[in-house]
Amino acid sequence: MIITKTPFRISFVGGGTDIIDYYKVDYGAVISATINKYMYITVNKRFDDSIRVSYSKTEIVDDVDELRHEIVKECLKLVGIKKGIEITSISDIPAGTGLGSSSSFTVGLINALFSYTGDHLSAKQMAELACKVEIDILKHPIGKQDQYAAAYGGINFFQFNKDETVFEEKIKFIDEDYKKMNRKLMMFWTGISRSADKILEKQKKNTKVKIENLNFMRNQVYELRNIIKTEGFTKKFGEMLHEGWLKKKEITNGISSNQIDQKYELARQAGAVGGKILGAGGGGFLLLYCDEENQSKVRKAIGLKEMNFRIEKYGSRVVYFE
Repeated sequence: MIITKTPFRISFVGGGTDIIDYYKVDYGAVISATINKYMYITVNKRFDDSIRVSYSKTEIVDDVDELRHEIVKECLKLVGIKKGIEITSISDIPAGTGLGSSSSFTVGLINALFSYTGDHLSAKQMAELACKVEIDILKHPIGKQDQYAAAYGGINFFQFNKDETVFEEKIKFIDEDYKKMNRKLMMFWTGISRSADKILEKQKKNTKVKIENLNFMRNQVYELRNIIKTEGFTKKFGEMLHEGWLKKKEITNGISSNQIDQKYELARQAGAVGGKILGAGGGGFLLLYCDEENQSKVRKAIGLKEMNFRIEKYGSRVVYFE
């Protein structure tokens, strides 16, 4: 039996420039971090030759092509496993919340399946194969940042080049900055689940029209990286989240809503410096930068369920092997 533990991610700046429609023209970039919320994948040899997959549903089939779960089907075919296996998944957070759960599932499953066959993959290999499954094979209209964040873990700068290569650089914080980040970042559940694919399809169509917005968001990545290197984790982090969110909202309808805008403005009025809706937008979690003395006022003002979290330094890993 093998169990993998793969973190979810939060994206700070540059989200949307990791989509091929943007980076194939020049290059895209993001700064993101993984958090201590996880996707757990269990892989075990089955007594008979059938395939059992348990997620929100349970499937038992005799042939891999009979599986309805597309990601599981394609990952099994990729690895070359055709029978006699059982796969289960447990998630700390449901899908459709903007934390990259689908890609964490794919990365964690690839890690587990290759470990099951006796192979050890690097973070780069896991990310590349997850992108191959989700983007190349299944044609999901998503970017690359989620797969790379889940595989590498920690706080990272990723640059997505038009030749399909990806450059990764670990963002190095001193311990005090990690502590500040864990204290000052807040996350609230909007109560709205949504399909990222639908929003991203609209964004892809608007890429040329909103190229200036995307250029601004991409350039923020390099500005924030320089600020972090020279000044550490400061109030400017929150200010840049705010600036990026205003630009992102303009790309297409559905990224925000009146309800989300109202909650965000209430948070700002109560003392939050800035923030954004995580993921493609439209719902999910609201991330805020807020100094400690204003956090109780923000909680009271917006009235949303808060999710406590901290930054996770590790990417997908095997936590049980027998």
